[in-house]
Amino acid sequence: MTTLTLIGKPDCHLCDVASEVVDQVVAQLPDAAAESIEIVEASIADDPALYELWWEKIPVVLIDGEFHAHWRVSPDRLRTALEEKISACAERTE
Repeated sequence: MTTLTLIGKPDCHLCDVASEVVDQVVAQLPDAAAESIEIVEASIADDPALYELWWEKIPVVLIDGEFHAHWRVSPDRLRTALEEKISACAERTE
């Protein structure tokens, strides 16, 4: 399972756009790949530690806890990163 974490806050236009990009990219993946991705949304408004780390960078995308992007999320770059993670996970389970 690959975990994609989207860190943002309510009423954040860039966060809304990033969420749409994430949803579109995952929807375009093959079903088996999409089903192996867990999307977690976290708000800096609810978590002081996240606020401290990311307040000036939101939205932030983490893939399996590793920084992927902030501010603007590139669909092509996100798709490539997810495909690489999924492929690596599949190889480990074979």
